[in-house]
Parts: sequence; C-alpha cells; structure tokens
Amino acid sequence: MATDHGPRRWFRGDCHVHSFLSHGADLTPSHLAAAARAAGLDFIAVTEHNTPAAHDEWASLSGDDLLVIPGQEVTTRTGHWLALGLAPGEVVEWRYGVRDDAVDRHLGQVRHSGGLCVAAHPHAPYPSGVFMYPYQGFDVVEVWNGQWTSGLPWNANNEAALAEWGRGLAHDVHRGSWRPAMGNSDTHLEGQLGTPHTVVLADELSGPALLAGIRAGRSWIAGSAAIELSFEATAGDGRAGIGERLDTGGEPVAVRVDVRGVPSGAVTFHTELGTVLRESLPGGGAGIVEWRTGAAESAFVRVEIRHADGRMAALTNPVVLL
Repeated sequence: MATDHGPRRWFRGDCHVHSFLSHGADLTPSHLAAAARAAGLDFIAVTEHNTPAAHDEWASLSGDDLLVIPGQEVTTRTGHWLALGLAPGEVVEWRYGVRDDAVDRHLGQVRHSGGLCVAAHPHAPYPSGVFMYPYQGFDVVEVWNGQWTSGLPWNANNEAALAEWGRGLAHDVHRGSWRPAMGNSDTHLEGQLGTPHTVVLADELSGPALLAGIRAGRSWIAGSAAIELSFEATAGDGRAGIGERLDTGGEPVAVRVDVRGVPSGAVTFHTELGTVLRESLPGGGAGIVEWRTGAAESAFVRVEIRHADGRMAALTNPVVLL
C-alpha cells in the first residue's frame, strides 16, 4: 500500500531490541532473529545496555531477509538514548547525567560515524528512565515504547510522550527543522518483538539507507505487521508522502489516508490546531479517509489510528505544507 516513490520501498523494523546481555532480558540473539523473521520484520537494531559484546554474533545472524543494525541503549543517570548505526564493537559512554554537560560530546561521537541518536521512552516511570535532556540534541524521539514491564502495548507513558512530541511539532516545523517520531518494542522478553515497530521508506535494505529514512521522518509506526497504511497530500500537480514537504503554491490541499487491519478503529488527523478530523473505520478494518485544507490553515498534517478501545494502532510522521 505504499505510495509509489520509484525504486524506494517500505521496510519494517524494530530498533530497540535486547538479548540476555541486557538487564531484565532473557532471550538469545538467534532466538530474537528468528522471532523478527516470524513477525514480518525486515530489520532490527540490537541495543544492548552499554555493551557491544554481541555485535559479532548479531552480525552472523544478518542476511538477505533480515538486516541487523549494531547499536546501544545508552543508560545514563537521567535518561536513556539509543545510538543506532555504530561500528561493530563501538561503545558509547553512559556514566553521566544531565548536570555533567557530557551528553553532547557523546551524541557527536555517534553522528561522526553516521549514526542516529534517539531519545528513548521519555516518560518511563522508573529511576533514570525519565528523559531529562533537551530534545534539541537528538535526531528522533521514541514516542511509542513497547510493553516491557507494563504488560500493555500502549499505555500512559506513551500517551505522554506522544503529546509532548506533538506539542513541539508545530514550533519545530515553523522553524524549518522538526524531529521525527519512531516506535520500538524495547524487547526484553518472549512475545514483545515488533510491538510496535517503525515502517521506513528507504532506497534499499541497508543501515545507511534506513537510518537516513528515519532521520528524515519518512516513516510511520505500526502496532503489528497486520496493519498497513498509505498517507499523502496533493495540491495541483504536487504530491508528498510521509516526512516530505509539499509546495502547495497556495492551492487547496487534499489529504488522504488508506488504512487496513484496524477493525472498527478510529482515524484522526492532527495539525498545529490539534485534532481536526475524526472518522470511524468499518468492522472489516479497511477504509479511506480524506480531508481538505491549505497551507495557510495547516503547516503540517499527521495521522493517528486507534483501536476501538482507544489503544494506538498506528501513527505517522507529518506531511509538511508550504
């Protein structure tokens, strides 16, 4: 259901995954690689707590049907962040807090090697889990983190993270530089992988191409591989998809989302004015929702799809309107 963008296509991946080498986790890399393939994922990022010890083992599990990206969860005293796209064996320092003025140096280390820096689970309710650093130093915000200890794939912690990111989006878009959202399972235990995961538009299944897509916001978040969507905006002869900019030339904008896999769900459109449209999906879970606006009224449009009980099913990064 992806919008046609030439040779590029959509890849599904989970970029926050732990094996038994991380505290609270008990699965082997080989078990997780098999689970990723079974879940319909194209890639995963290994993010052990503060160690590259399994990078070589993970690399041996990567293949044509599953790419493994080396990374790390950097568990500082005042918030955790993901370093994605590290060199094999590379480690990022974690023994500091917000008062040490040290985080920017380590973010620079990751970016210097072409990696991506993600603010992880900003409202996790445990010591050191709440993210105290400013988002300005990071490339992406993890607005949807998996169930881990909560037992729920969507909870109040994620609701708070999404609201915070959404409030900042209008300001950042207006300034010409916004920070994309992503979602990951934070897998520690059996049955968690892929819930949720990020669906990325990329030129190929490679670490640099996928990280470039995530960095640009050409991505949306899915609660499972059973959920599909396409989302685009058009004005005159112009057309733009998720994470892209549409030069409207002052023309009216037609926004359209096509959803599958969310029976009796609800689709909402969001701009800097908040929620601007809500429509229900049929019992079969497939439907198309359209809306008209203009760049003068809406600097961007993004979409959320929720299950009938209010749990998140999918959400997109915005299309920016000029």
